[in-house]
Amino acid sequence: MMKTFKPVAALVTLFAALFASALPAQAATWSSSDKWGTWSNGGYTVRNNVWGSGAGAQSIWANSYSNWGVWANHPNTGGVKSYPHSDRNIGRRISALGTLTSNFNVSRPGSGAYCTCYDIWADGTNHEIMLWMNKQGAVGPIGSRQTSATVGGHSWDVYRGSNGSNAVYSFVRTSNTNSGSVDIKAVLNWLRNNGWMADHVVTDVQFGFEITSSSGGLNFASNSFGVNFS
Repeated sequence: MMKTFKPVAALVTLFAALFASALPAQAATWSSSDKWGTWSNGGYTVRNNVWGSGAGAQSIWANSYSNWGVWANHPNTGGVKSYPHSDRNIGRRISALGTLTSNFNVSRPGSGAYCTCYDIWADGTNHEIMLWMNKQGAVGPIGSRQTSATVGGHSWDVYRGSNGSNAVYSFVRTSNTNSGSVDIKAVLNWLRNNGWMADHVVTDVQFGFEITSSSGGLNFASNSFGVNFS
Protein backbone atom coordinates (compact mmCIF):
# COMPACT_ATOMS: atom_id res chain seq x y z
CA MET A 1 0.00 0.00 0.00
CA MET A 2 2.81 2.44 0.79
CA LYS A 3 4.19 2.04 -2.74
CA THR A 4 0.87 3.19 -4.22
CA PHE A 5 1.09 6.56 -2.49
CA LYS A 6 4.74 7.38 -3.17
CA PRO A 7 4.07 9.16 -6.52
CA VAL A 8 1.34 11.22 -4.87
CA ALA A 9 3.64 12.17 -2.03
CA ALA A 10 6.34 13.12 -4.52
CA LEU A 11 3.92 15.38 -6.40
CA VAL A 12 2.81 17.06 -3.17
CA THR A 13 6.44 17.68 -2.26
CA LEU A 14 7.16 19.10 -5.73
CA PHE A 15 4.20 21.51 -5.69
CA ALA A 16 5.07 22.63 -2.17
CA ALA A 17 8.63 23.40 -3.27
CA LEU A 18 7.42 25.34 -6.31
CA PHE A 19 4.99 27.39 -4.22
CA ALA A 20 7.68 28.11 -1.63
CA SER A 21 10.05 29.35 -4.35
CA ALA A 22 7.46 31.92 -5.39
CA LEU A 23 7.54 33.70 -2.03
CA PRO A 24 10.24 35.29 0.15
CA ALA A 25 11.67 33.35 3.09
CA GLN A 26 9.19 35.03 5.44
CA ALA A 27 5.55 35.61 4.59
CA ALA A 28 5.12 38.85 2.65
CA THR A 29 2.63 41.57 3.53
CA TRP A 30 0.83 40.95 0.23
CA SER A 31 1.04 38.29 -2.47
CA SER A 32 -0.96 37.25 -5.51
CA SER A 33 -0.84 34.73 -8.36
CA ASP A 34 -3.55 36.59 -10.32
CA LYS A 35 -2.04 37.88 -13.56
CA TRP A 36 -3.60 41.30 -12.91
CA GLY A 37 -2.91 41.27 -9.14
CA THR A 38 -2.66 44.85 -7.83
CA TRP A 39 -1.77 46.35 -4.43
CA SER A 40 -1.65 50.01 -3.33
CA ASN A 41 0.93 51.11 -0.77
CA GLY A 42 2.49 54.43 0.19
CA GLY A 43 1.16 56.30 -2.82
CA TYR A 44 2.41 53.65 -5.25
CA THR A 45 0.73 50.74 -7.03
CA VAL A 46 2.42 47.33 -7.28
CA ARG A 47 1.20 45.15 -10.18
CA ASN A 48 1.83 41.56 -11.27
CA ASN A 49 0.92 42.54 -14.85
CA VAL A 50 1.15 39.30 -16.82
CA TRP A 51 -0.04 40.59 -20.19
CA GLY A 52 1.82 38.86 -23.03
CA SER A 53 0.62 35.90 -25.08
CA GLY A 54 2.01 32.47 -24.24
CA ALA A 55 2.79 33.44 -20.65
CA GLY A 56 3.32 30.87 -17.93
CA ALA A 57 2.84 31.11 -14.17
CA GLN A 58 3.87 34.17 -12.17
CA SER A 59 3.41 35.04 -8.50
CA ILE A 60 4.13 38.41 -6.93
CA TRP A 61 4.84 39.35 -3.31
CA ALA A 62 5.42 42.71 -1.62
CA ASN A 63 6.28 44.09 1.78
CA SER A 64 6.01 47.63 0.43
CA TYR A 65 6.10 49.56 -2.85
CA SER A 66 9.88 49.52 -2.45
CA ASN A 67 10.51 45.89 -1.46
CA TRP A 68 8.75 43.37 -3.68
CA GLY A 69 9.44 40.57 -6.12
CA VAL A 70 8.14 37.85 -8.39
CA TRP A 71 8.67 34.20 -9.16
CA ALA A 72 8.07 33.72 -12.88
CA ASN A 73 8.03 30.58 -15.01
CA HIS A 74 7.56 31.75 -18.60
CA PRO A 75 8.47 29.51 -21.55
CA ASN A 76 11.57 30.00 -23.64
CA THR A 77 9.73 31.70 -26.51
CA GLY A 78 9.89 35.17 -27.99
CA GLY A 79 7.76 38.13 -26.99
CA VAL A 80 7.35 39.91 -23.66
CA LYS A 81 5.21 37.91 -21.23
CA SER A 82 4.96 40.28 -18.27
CA TYR A 83 6.07 43.52 -16.70
CA PRO A 84 5.68 43.27 -12.92
CA HIS A 85 6.35 46.74 -11.52
CA SER A 86 5.87 49.42 -8.92
CA ASP A 87 4.21 52.60 -10.20
CA ARG A 88 4.08 56.17 -8.95
CA ASN A 89 1.69 58.65 -10.52
CA ILE A 90 3.25 62.05 -11.28
CA GLY A 91 0.65 64.11 -13.15
CA ARG A 92 2.81 67.15 -13.76
CA ARG A 93 4.13 68.87 -16.89
CA ILE A 94 7.87 68.45 -17.52
CA SER A 95 8.57 72.19 -17.25
CA ALA A 96 6.67 72.29 -13.93
CA LEU A 97 8.93 69.67 -12.37
CA GLY A 98 11.78 71.06 -10.32
CA THR A 99 13.21 67.56 -9.89
CA LEU A 100 12.24 64.03 -10.86
CA THR A 101 14.67 61.37 -9.66
CA SER A 102 14.62 57.71 -8.71
CA ASN A 103 16.78 55.15 -6.93
CA PHE A 104 16.74 51.35 -7.20
CA ASN A 105 18.41 48.17 -6.00
CA VAL A 106 17.52 44.76 -7.43
CA SER A 107 18.44 41.08 -7.22
CA ARG A 108 18.00 39.23 -10.50
CA PRO A 109 18.77 35.83 -12.06
CA GLY A 110 21.70 35.09 -14.32
CA SER A 111 19.57 33.21 -16.83
CA GLY A 112 16.35 33.80 -18.76
CA ALA A 113 15.58 36.75 -21.03
CA TYR A 114 14.47 40.07 -19.52
CA CYS A 115 15.41 43.63 -18.71
CA THR A 116 15.23 45.61 -15.48
CA CYS A 117 13.52 48.71 -16.83
CA TYR A 118 11.86 51.98 -16.01
CA ASP A 119 8.72 52.62 -18.04
CA ILE A 120 7.86 56.33 -17.99
CA TRP A 121 4.64 57.56 -19.58
CA ALA A 122 3.98 61.09 -20.85
CA ASP A 123 1.00 62.74 -22.55
CA GLY A 124 -1.24 59.93 -21.31
CA THR A 125 0.06 56.82 -23.08
CA ASN A 126 1.27 58.58 -26.25
CA HIS A 127 4.94 58.66 -25.26
CA GLU A 128 6.76 55.77 -23.59
CA ILE A 129 10.28 56.32 -22.27
CA MET A 130 12.13 53.17 -21.25
CA LEU A 131 15.33 53.20 -19.21
CA TRP A 132 17.07 49.82 -19.37
CA MET A 133 19.28 49.47 -16.29
CA ASN A 134 20.31 45.89 -17.13
CA LYS A 135 19.41 43.12 -19.56
CA GLN A 136 19.85 39.38 -19.80
CA GLY A 137 19.41 37.02 -22.73
CA ALA A 138 17.88 37.62 -26.15
CA VAL A 139 16.05 40.90 -25.58
CA GLY A 140 16.27 44.28 -27.29
CA PRO A 141 14.46 47.61 -27.54
CA ILE A 142 11.82 48.66 -30.06
CA GLY A 143 12.99 50.69 -33.03
CA SER A 144 16.47 51.51 -34.25
CA ARG A 145 19.54 52.94 -32.57
CA GLN A 146 19.73 56.71 -33.08
CA THR A 147 22.73 57.84 -31.05
CA SER A 148 24.61 57.52 -27.78
CA ALA A 149 24.08 59.87 -24.87
CA THR A 150 25.36 60.50 -21.38
CA VAL A 151 22.49 61.98 -19.41
CA GLY A 152 20.73 61.48 -16.10
CA GLY A 153 23.86 60.02 -14.52
CA HIS A 154 24.33 57.15 -17.03
CA SER A 155 25.70 56.39 -20.48
CA TRP A 156 23.17 54.97 -22.95
CA ASP A 157 22.54 53.70 -26.44
CA VAL A 158 19.37 55.52 -27.48
CA TYR A 159 16.68 53.88 -29.65
CA ARG A 160 13.53 55.33 -31.20
CA GLY A 161 10.51 53.51 -32.62
CA SER A 162 6.84 52.69 -32.22
CA ASN A 163 4.91 49.69 -30.96
CA GLY A 164 1.95 50.56 -33.17
CA SER A 165 0.11 52.36 -30.40
CA ASN A 166 2.61 54.90 -29.10
CA ALA A 167 6.09 56.32 -29.62
CA VAL A 168 8.81 54.48 -27.69
CA TYR A 169 12.18 55.97 -26.71
CA SER A 170 14.57 53.44 -25.17
CA PHE A 171 17.72 54.37 -23.27
CA VAL A 172 19.76 51.17 -22.93
CA ARG A 173 22.57 51.44 -20.41
CA THR A 174 25.93 50.61 -22.00
CA SER A 175 26.79 48.32 -19.06
CA ASN A 176 24.53 46.47 -16.66
CA THR A 177 23.94 47.72 -13.14
CA ASN A 178 21.75 46.36 -10.33
CA SER A 179 21.59 49.54 -8.26
CA GLY A 180 21.91 53.28 -8.53
CA SER A 181 19.97 56.46 -9.10
CA VAL A 182 18.78 58.25 -12.21
CA ASP A 183 17.82 61.85 -12.96
CA ILE A 184 14.64 61.25 -14.95
CA LYS A 185 13.94 64.93 -15.56
CA ALA A 186 17.33 65.28 -17.27
CA VAL A 187 16.37 62.44 -19.63
CA LEU A 188 13.02 64.10 -20.38
CA ASN A 189 14.75 67.43 -21.04
CA TRP A 190 17.13 65.64 -23.44
CA LEU A 191 14.13 64.34 -25.39
CA ARG A 192 12.60 67.83 -25.48
CA ASN A 193 15.84 69.52 -26.49
CA ASN A 194 16.25 67.04 -29.36
CA GLY A 195 12.72 67.72 -30.60
CA TRP A 196 11.43 64.20 -29.93
CA MET A 197 8.88 65.30 -27.34
CA ALA A 198 7.04 68.46 -26.37
CA ASP A 199 6.42 69.77 -22.85
CA HIS A 200 4.03 66.96 -21.98
CA VAL A 201 2.50 65.97 -18.67
CA VAL A 202 4.41 63.07 -17.11
CA THR A 203 1.74 60.53 -16.26
CA ASP A 204 3.56 57.73 -14.38
CA VAL A 205 6.98 56.40 -13.49
CA GLN A 206 7.07 52.61 -13.34
CA PHE A 207 9.98 50.33 -12.42
CA GLY A 208 10.18 46.57 -12.73
CA PHE A 209 11.20 43.56 -14.78
CA GLU A 210 10.10 43.12 -18.41
CA ILE A 211 10.27 39.34 -18.73
CA THR A 212 10.39 37.43 -22.02
CA SER A 213 11.39 34.01 -20.70
CA SER A 214 12.20 32.44 -17.33
CA SER A 215 11.81 28.74 -18.01
CA GLY A 216 11.87 26.51 -14.92
CA GLY A 217 10.99 29.38 -12.58
CA LEU A 218 13.22 32.34 -11.69
CA ASN A 219 13.15 34.86 -8.84
CA PHE A 220 13.34 38.63 -9.33
CA ALA A 221 13.35 41.14 -6.47
CA SER A 222 13.28 44.88 -5.91
CA ASN A 223 15.25 45.33 -2.70
CA SER A 224 14.55 49.06 -2.70
CA PHE A 225 12.99 51.58 -5.05
CA GLY A 226 11.59 55.07 -4.86
CA VAL A 227 10.62 58.09 -6.97
CA ASN A 228 11.01 61.67 -5.76
CA PHE A 229 9.77 64.81 -7.45
CA SER A 230 9.16 68.46 -6.65
